[in-house]
Amino acid sequence: MKIILGILWMSMLVQSKSLMFQPLDCADIYNDSSFTSGVYLIYPAGPNSGHYVYCDMETDGGKWTVFQRRMDGTVNFYRGWDHYKNGFGHAAGEYWLGLETIHLLTLKKNYELRVDMEDFEGTKVYANYTSFGISLMAVNAEMDGYTLHVDGFQDGGAGDSLSYHSGSKFSTFDKDQDSYEGNCAVSYYGAYWYNSCYSSNPNGLYTWGADSQLGLNWRAWKSFVSVKSFSMMIRPVNLT
Repeated sequence: MKIILGILWMSMLVQSKSLMFQPLDCADIYNDSSFTSGVYLIYPAGPNSGHYVYCDMETDGGKWTVFQRRMDGTVNFYRGWDHYKNGFGHAAGEYWLGLETIHLLTLKKNYELRVDMEDFEGTKVYANYTSFGISLMAVNAEMDGYTLHVDGFQDGGAGDSLSYHSGSKFSTFDKDQDSYEGNCAVSYYGAYWYNSCYSSNPNGLYTWGADSQLGLNWRAWKSFVSVKSFSMMIRPVNLT
């Protein structure tokens, strides 16, 4: 009888901990002793805000929350504003987490950004930015255009193709907020923090390595040659 009661008590304790533990991001999950990369549930805005994300627990010490990932062209990224605001795709494969969720995360902690790329020959490079946020000072992030703020470039072989976009609002084919006289999202079949128009275009068409201005481009590294895989991920700074 004591053994049965003990098992029941332990089961209730585990369930209670599970209900109480609502990680904001992948760093919280890592700190709770989950060290394996994979799909996890995070809560950017309380108990009813659960979102599945891919957590990279290995790269440069891990704790990365991936908010954008391209790898094989299986998900259509040429989508409208509502899709980019709310997110689409699947965390186990290609996906976009959602501008509102990314914004909520960057309100809670100070984040750094890492951008990883691989070409079709297997060469891997990255770019790191020590400061990343979206509409951090805005009362209404959507009305502010989910403006990108990025700083502190550190080179991992990719060069810097993102600083040009800092201060830009996010644009889609049905919501033009760039500084170009036309619509960059329409011209380059993507959605991004376009300026006039781009130095990087990670949400462009998946063109399987073609030399095209419409592809997954990071101009400081490959000019207009589209890369094979692309991911953007954040983690809190000043981790102990």
